[in-house]
Parts: sequence; structure tokens; C-alpha cells
Amino acid sequence: MTSSVLLDTHIWLWWLLGQDELGPKDRQRLHALVAAGTPPSVSAISLWEVQMLVSKGRLPLSMPLNRWLPLATSPETVRVLPLDADVVLAVNELPESFHGDPADRIIVATARAHGLPLLTRDMNIRRSRVARLW
Repeated sequence: MTSSVLLDTHIWLWWLLGQDELGPKDRQRLHALVAAGTPPSVSAISLWEVQMLVSKGRLPLSMPLNRWLPLATSPETVRVLPLDADVVLAVNELPESFHGDPADRIIVATARAHGLPLLTRDMNIRRSRVARLW
């Protein structure tokens, strides 16, 4: 099964938490993917980013992380793409000038390794043109 888009961590959170930062058009498109049986994807590094945000008190959840995360990563909701050799090699191919944040580098590399467009609002990623955008 191939998904049609990779979600940056903030997009995944905005979508699942129903936050207004994700516009209705993107929200509808994501729901349509799920309804079609081709849920969007997230990089495995996004799970770690969520854990870090929760542990630092920067992401309040309605339930403990050990209950929320399995729901947020259910196969019906998203496809979690691993940090594997293909992704590491794609990181290696990114220009040195691209974004110094390791998680962002892994997310972009995941999109590239899997041939997926990326849905992000990160202006550094968007301006870099190293990832195909959704």
C-alpha cells in the first residue's frame, strides 16, 4: 500500500488534534485519503518529536502518551515510515546548506526516499525546494 503524502510533524498534530492551523481544504484532502484506504504517512522521527514535546510540557494531550500514540499511529489513520537505510542515504544526499534540524532533515529524506510529496508549513523546508510539496 502506497500513501500519497508525508505529513510533517506539526501537520500530523494539527490534523489529529483538530487545530485551526490546518485549513479546511487540507483537512478534507487528508480525510479523503483515509476514506480511500490510502492514509497519509508520517516519518518515525515524528513519533519521537511528539514524545519530546509532551515530555517538555509543550504538547498537552487529552490522554497519556502511552494511550494517545497507539491511536495516533493506527494503520487506519497513518502509515509510519521507518528510519531505514534508504532514508539515511537520502539524508546523505541533502545539500549541506539545507536546514540544520536533524528531525526536519529526516522527514525530508523520508519523503524523498519514498517518493512522496510533503505537507509542511515549515518555511525553511518550503523555500529550500529539496522536497516535492503537496
